[in-house]
Amino acid sequence: MTRVGTTRTPDGRRLEVSHVLSVPATDAWDALVDTTRWPDWSPLITGVEATDRRLRPGTTGRVRIPGVWLPFRITGCTSRRWTWRVLGIPATGHRVDDLGSDRCRVAVELPHYATGYVPVCLRALETLESLLEDDEQAVE
Repeated sequence: MTRVGTTRTPDGRRLEVSHVLSVPATDAWDALVDTTRWPDWSPLITGVEATDRRLRPGTTGRVRIPGVWLPFRITGCTSRRWTWRVLGIPATGHRVDDLGSDRCRVAVELPHYATGYVPVCLRALETLESLLEDDEQAVE
């Protein structure tokens, strides 16, 4: 189930793009905080250089999108939610909600000025779902 709507977050009202996945919340969270996996599920990120492989508050680095490297800083990383600034500008938040029974909801929170980014987020969530389902099948 995919949803696009508005929600209240610790950073104020945001546009939220979310998708329910049939994988454990821990697996989804691990993929979101492991910077080496970002190019696997993000349709725009083709490379990452970061001070930490797994995100924590204050992690810095840069992401490569077609043609350019952009600096980033993780501004928050708490219980299954992280936020960042790219080029010093508040960017997306990423959250995983545990729905039990090996199900979770992955949400991308967008500032309202980033509505044009919704299709990219939808594609990222679909790709993340495929990636995690493939990982699960490989383990079985």
